[in-house]
Amino acid sequence: MDAHTQMIDTDIDIDFADPAAALSQLDGISAVLIQPDGRAKHPSGVHFQDIPIDPLDGMAVWDHKEAATRGYFKIDFLANTLYRKVRDEAHLDALLNTPPPWHLLRDPKIVSQLHQLHNHYDIVAQFEPQSIEDLAICLAIIRPGKRYLQNRPRFEIDRDIWLPTEHNYYKRSHAIAYAVSLVVQLNLLVEQNVG
Repeated sequence: MDAHTQMIDTDIDIDFADPAAALSQLDGISAVLIQPDGRAKHPSGVHFQDIPIDPLDGMAVWDHKEAATRGYFKIDFLANTLYRKVRDEAHLDALLNTPPPWHLLRDPKIVSQLHQLHNHYDIVAQFEPQSIEDLAICLAIIRPGKRYLQNRPRFEIDRDIWLPTEHNYYKRSHAIAYAVSLVVQLNLLVEQNVG
């Protein structure tokens, strides 16, 4: 992979309970989407580099993909409502460091409350996650680009799940990050005795 391709693949996502509050404390330039009806503000992307600004709308001159080819990257400030239930950093650390009760993922009522997996109990039941990696695989399998692996033997899934595809590629780093957030959410459900 050459440096040009690496710039295009640059993708930084940060989850917040309230992205607008976080952004209000920072000085960034809105990333742009080019749509059939013109330019639009990217729903979550912000540039923190000295990127040229369109004087008419105050956003980046180029679409975020074009900006990436020119060496600029965006950071996506994403809303993740599960963090609203986390009291503080110490609470988050405790939730992250508590081994989750994996057996609860056999309960469709529990899975129905989990971000991203709520409509995919069939996949969770098939894989019976016992680790963050297993949970990450479930998250990747629900994507259209990897759905074909659902009923394949596990060795094929492990071999192919993180290989790039032409469409709908879900990066391992994203899947692991979301799997970790699901562990936090599962531990929050246990803490709140929700079932």
